[in-house]
Amino acid sequence: MMNRPALTALAATLPATVPFVGPEAQERQRGRPFRARIGANESGFGPSPAVKAAIAEAAGDVWKYADPENHDLKAALAAHLGVEPENITVGEGIDGLLGLIVRLFVEPGQPVVTSLGAYPTFNYHVAGFGGHLVSVPYLDDRENLQGLADAARRENAPLVYLSNPDNPMGTWWEAAEISRLIEALPETTLLVLDEAYGETAPASAIPPLDVARPNVLRMRTFSKAYGLAGLRCGYAIGEAETIRAFDKVRNHFGVNRIAQTAALAALADQDYLFSVIGSVAACRDRIAAIAEANGLKPLPSATNFVTFDCGGDSAFALKIMQALIARDVFVRKPMAPVLDRCIRVSVGPDAAIDLFEQMLPDALTAARS
Repeated sequence: MMNRPALTALAATLPATVPFVGPEAQERQRGRPFRARIGANESGFGPSPAVKAAIAEAAGDVWKYADPENHDLKAALAAHLGVEPENITVGEGIDGLLGLIVRLFVEPGQPVVTSLGAYPTFNYHVAGFGGHLVSVPYLDDRENLQGLADAARRENAPLVYLSNPDNPMGTWWEAAEISRLIEALPETTLLVLDEAYGETAPASAIPPLDVARPNVLRMRTFSKAYGLAGLRCGYAIGEAETIRAFDKVRNHFGVNRIAQTAALAALADQDYLFSVIGSVAACRDRIAAIAEANGLKPLPSATNFVTFDCGGDSAFALKIMQALIARDVFVRKPMAPVLDRCIRVSVGPDAAIDLFEQMLPDALTAARS
């Protein structure tokens, strides 16, 4: 048997895994496609016609490298947000930026505070760079802000992760509560505030931008309301020196040329964004009504999905999810204790929600039998 190059000691301890099993993998396993793809919190409403046109026009230039400074997109974002370009870094979606943040701020063995059941890709990056996760349970289906602050101080953690609005529950905190958390954290603890669903949230949930604080990074994306999940483009907003640190480690050609072009066009078409936000709100109401009509309890949502309490334990919720998948409806569920009594359904076009509405009663019957 041949010898092989040795992995690092850390890498040797890690499982080879993917944080999410994608619908494509399930379709390969099933041998057929889903008829309703409403499980990945994508925007089934798609990008604006102007974005599609910009992508088509830019397609002939893909032989060129992208601008490694993301200059035009940073300038447009800065103008849109009322900050300076130096307060923004652009990356391969929030997922890519989360990996850079952990790499920049967490030494092997250091504690990192998050919520039990929160976004698993963040946990994946923490493990990948040798951090030690300290998890705080949710409280009443919301992330426990006081618990996160207490854990950060107790552990002397360099990093705290919070999503607002929340994934996977769809719940949210008002801006005043988020501001209180920021004030409660040590100055040496960086708060990663994931606002991927900020566009679909009430304005009262989003604190004003403050780029004077070195210990807060606000994460935003074009994957959700803008409908560009497949192009991988997100950004972080923060104090200039904190933002400048990303240039130490980022993949400078990571945000491809088409993604930069599409994001610029999406940002310019705010009318379309507002129309999508309206469609998201209407679809949330419809999904909630479908759940209630079938005896399930929808949670209030500020995201592009609705999570609902199935009224049983984790095994029952899993059976419902599996029964929907067997009926060609792709949905997901939280997996952490307490949260795992729920399933989660993303908004989407009428045809997808029609099929969900049609199949849910049969799925519930199958799960109960």
